[in-house]
Amino acid sequence: MTGGPVQTINGASAPGGGSFAVVDPATGEPFTRVPECTPAQVEEVMAAAEAAFRTGWRTSRERRRRALHAAADVLAAHEDELAALVVREQGKPLADARMEAMAGALVFRYYADLEVPPEIIQDDGSARVAVTHRPLGPVVAITAWNIPLIMACCKVAPVLAAGNTVVVKPSPFTPVTTLRLGELLREAFPPGVLNVVSGGGPELGALLTRHPLTRKITMTGSVATGKKVAAAAAPDLKRVTLELGGNDAAIVLDDADPAAIAERLFWGAFGNCGQLCIAAKRIYVHEDLLDGVTEALVARAERTVVGDGAAEGTELGPLQNAPQLARVTGLVEEARAKGARVLTGGRRLDRPGYFYAPTVLGGAGHGMRIVDEEQFGPVMPILAYRDLDEAVRLANDTAFGLGGSVWSGDPARAAEVAARIDAGMVWINTHGDNAFPRQPFGGVKWSGLGSELGPWGFLAATDTQVVYESRATGEPPSLIQTQEA
Repeated sequence: MTGGPVQTINGASAPGGGSFAVVDPATGEPFTRVPECTPAQVEEVMAAAEAAFRTGWRTSRERRRRALHAAADVLAAHEDELAALVVREQGKPLADARMEAMAGALVFRYYADLEVPPEIIQDDGSARVAVTHRPLGPVVAITAWNIPLIMACCKVAPVLAAGNTVVVKPSPFTPVTTLRLGELLREAFPPGVLNVVSGGGPELGALLTRHPLTRKITMTGSVATGKKVAAAAAPDLKRVTLELGGNDAAIVLDDADPAAIAERLFWGAFGNCGQLCIAAKRIYVHEDLLDGVTEALVARAERTVVGDGAAEGTELGPLQNAPQLARVTGLVEEARAKGARVLTGGRRLDRPGYFYAPTVLGGAGHGMRIVDEEQFGPVMPILAYRDLDEAVRLANDTAFGLGGSVWSGDPARAAEVAARIDAGMVWINTHGDNAFPRQPFGGVKWSGLGSELGPWGFLAATDTQVVYESRATGEPPSLIQTQEA
């Protein structure tokens, strides 16, 4: 990358009206500055997205297929560069950052080749009725800071495959990789099809979501921001997909083997330093297994290598930003004050950056914010239970409903419990795995609206249209006769 990051508007560089700093979470110090999109540039970028949509982009499936494959090729060719940027601005280990780049290429290839043909629901002497899917128009995609590259790709690929155009606004904490993505993909897409803009505050998001040319908003972030996005979309009835986080419960049944499940359960909670919406954030363990499970998880936490994501051997990097470090610290201290026991960790590491020791809490319970809220950090509260029905009730006692997991030596028994969990995704003897990118991703309750990935992500970027071809002669049938036929 030559020079500093720049925006991409209508296929060209757009410096912005000002700039804001981006901090390396491993040092706590700024390492670059990125452009601040101006209100005038919002008008420019939305006009460009609308104009590009009105061209042959929306009508030529073959053109889109070639462009998406070209985008995947670009991502694969720049994997090392993009992974290094993710490490620098997000903090995760290099291997995890490389997975983001690989997954980005994979999702572009998947949607390049995905076919969603019309569904023929009637084809006889009376009529041929086809259900088709049409693009919406310009889409605004707002991404979060925890998995910045893969999140941008997972929002952009299905939107473009369906024939829409897109304006991406990354989190101000992690805009650099996404801005670079916009630069790299200029060679793959016609001007105006893929645009990337950046802003350091909430004003840019508000301007984009309220804009009259925006036809859909796909956003990942907090519940509070999601409600604002939904409110902004309502007056114009814009379509929305909202992924708003979770407070996933993991239930360990009394027939599980603590030694066998500890590694997967640990990483189901601590992957990406706990900064995943689908991380296991509350661990319910049957009292007969409490000591064994707790000891195994504490031992795994204590041998985890925490450090700069660019350093060889690092397993967990820092928290991504100072506000998140302060939040996690406060939640642990509040739990300690209410009687939870810090079995390991429970402190900020004495080094520059936003590092927090992997933490396991014993004696946790409902009424503690670390249990009741989404902590989004390297903290695992363990809750003992005796009655399985009560554990399921407590697991469901949350406004969230993204994911959950059940751990057992009997998969059939675990499946029965899994069916009782109020969540969009439930795992058995693992947590967070997915058949990427074919599996739908989405939750219930406050975890969001709609699904991403798979054909469901494609359909969410379209409107449904029925094409009814009459083959009948004579008097037209009545509505009731048509339905009966």
